[in-house]
Amino acid sequence: MIIKDQKTTIKRELSRDERLVTSFLGIEMASPVLSASGCYGYGREFDKFYDLRLLGAVVVKGITLKPRQGNPGRRLIETPAGLINSIGLENPGVDGFIAEELPFLRERGVPVIVNISGNTAEEYAELADRLDGVPGVSMLEVNISCPNVKQGGMAFGATCEMASGVTRLVRRHTTLPLAVKLSPNVTDIASIAQSVEAEGADCISLINTLLGMAIDIEAKRPVLRNNFGGLSGPAIKPIALRMVWQVAGAVKVPIIGMGGISTWQDAAEFILAGAACVAVGTANFVNPLAIPEICDGLKEYATKQGVGNIQELVGAARKK
Repeated sequence: MIIKDQKTTIKRELSRDERLVTSFLGIEMASPVLSASGCYGYGREFDKFYDLRLLGAVVVKGITLKPRQGNPGRRLIETPAGLINSIGLENPGVDGFIAEELPFLRERGVPVIVNISGNTAEEYAELADRLDGVPGVSMLEVNISCPNVKQGGMAFGATCEMASGVTRLVRRHTTLPLAVKLSPNVTDIASIAQSVEAEGADCISLINTLLGMAIDIEAKRPVLRNNFGGLSGPAIKPIALRMVWQVAGAVKVPIIGMGGISTWQDAAEFILAGAACVAVGTANFVNPLAIPEICDGLKEYATKQGVGNIQELVGAARKK
């Protein structure tokens, strides 16, 4: 894979393999393995280790209309099986992203999915409009876990009405393929998935992080300034897998599954549950080679299962 000593790192180059090649919503991908937004930055750090074209797409860190510095104070808490984050959507804003980050990814030749976040439905629509037709942008991912300031801070993904409303408006402002990323902090995720599908979502992306917290027992106060943060990592995998299974049985559009994927075996479970693509997030912090290792494992798994392409196994567990 990678040969590394104190002085040198040999970068792993792209090796196209028909067992993983995926056509997803008209986007030609080298594999069905994507980066998860928020855990991969804009790809620069990982480009040192392997050719980014090994990925199906780079899903970039969440983009807002204006630059954001993010939350003050401590932002990350390691848990026994995951990570709690309260980053606060730190990013250069849409203009900064287009000018400063996108050219690098365009040069690398990897499909780019832009995760967008807003405080109002109108902000989402403006972001979609600004990114529509920008060279190098292959797809949008709408993060509906953000607080709707017009509804007192309730997340856009909390109800079918709000989720479908923002999807409807974004759909009017873009010709790009549109993924809607669902929040797991709801009671009926399948109904919300159906509501965004009905308003033009081309695929469903799930799950986002679960709400969690930690308390400093010496200071006797929450560790995070905002009290709560997003829990990711292996701890949430069983919940994510269950939700992917539920949504796969409720919608006709394809699914990008994520939540605690660390190994190729994890990725295979999501594919068997009904995910056409999978996204790897927190595992990248632990192992910068997680994605190429997952790709390697999926190749061998496809061969052992007697299929020519991993897509033949999408939803296979549902047919038993």
